[in-house]
Amino acid sequence: MKTRKLGSTGLDLTELSFGAAPIGNLYRPVDRAQAMATLQAAWERGIRYFDTAPFYGQGLSERRVGDFLQDKPRDSFVLSTKVGRLLEPVTSGPLPDTGYVGALPFSITYDYSYDGILRSWEDSLQRLGLPSVDILYVHDLEPDSFDAEGYAAHLDSFSRSGIRALEELKRDGHIKAYGLGVNQVQACLDVMDRVPLDCLLMAGRHSLLDRSASARLMGLCEQSGTAMVVGGVFNSGILATGARPGATFNYHEAPPEIMARVTEMEAVAARHDVALATAALHFPLKSPVVASVLIGSAKPASLTRNFDLFAQDLPEAIWPEMEQHAIFG
Repeated sequence: MKTRKLGSTGLDLTELSFGAAPIGNLYRPVDRAQAMATLQAAWERGIRYFDTAPFYGQGLSERRVGDFLQDKPRDSFVLSTKVGRLLEPVTSGPLPDTGYVGALPFSITYDYSYDGILRSWEDSLQRLGLPSVDILYVHDLEPDSFDAEGYAAHLDSFSRSGIRALEELKRDGHIKAYGLGVNQVQACLDVMDRVPLDCLLMAGRHSLLDRSASARLMGLCEQSGTAMVVGGVFNSGILATGARPGATFNYHEAPPEIMARVTEMEAVAARHDVALATAALHFPLKSPVVASVLIGSAKPASLTRNFDLFAQDLPEAIWPEMEQHAIFG
């Protein structure tokens, strides 16, 4: 599989990468055998960049990814995880409802401070069972995660304290890059206004349909040399399924306006004899800022289907036609 440079970090990422939230039991249980088979399918098709997080199944995703990579040469893959949430054992009472089914018995505490980020990194290495990770993303430091006062406090904690931990880890060779892993453009702008970042993991805001990142963020990344990994390219479903009854956009049932836009996009794709999902997978990579497209799956068949879609060629004429129906925020 082709690779791209992650900015000036020295890391090369495969154009498609594996997002490990689904194998942390996101919304539905996934047994270990199926999780390992999905990771193996990704490896066999050439993926060499894997992304996980403590939040995914309260440690379950990290354990599974680490187990899979145990016997792989450490220089044969790139691995990222996230900081900003600490896991604390739950010895009695219910587990928090985070959307992960059968998650491990831990609760979650937000901590974007110097000490919190160092502890998060160390804890992740233990869950992974690996000596290092390549990239640390600061996870969900964005307005939607907190009330206004809480967001301001966490942003201040990170920009005054937490960033030093990441700088030291990179300086001392423990990681090769650090950045932000979020869903909101404003969060990136807020952080990049305060501290420099090597990279962003942006979910859903630089897609075929949702161009929220286009107005200001993509230009800022070009100016600053900040690279981007793009997740959520199907906007939680609708760009894969099309405008079908019950289709989801950003994890909710798609409203009529979105259904109408996607219907038009499907018509464009049909005129060019390609699948809408193929266009969704290829679109982010049109930007030189983007190093990789993150695809998440808990089924080998779904992963293989995405690879087959990505292998299709697209005519350049499709892009200006698609742009007429996109959302620019």
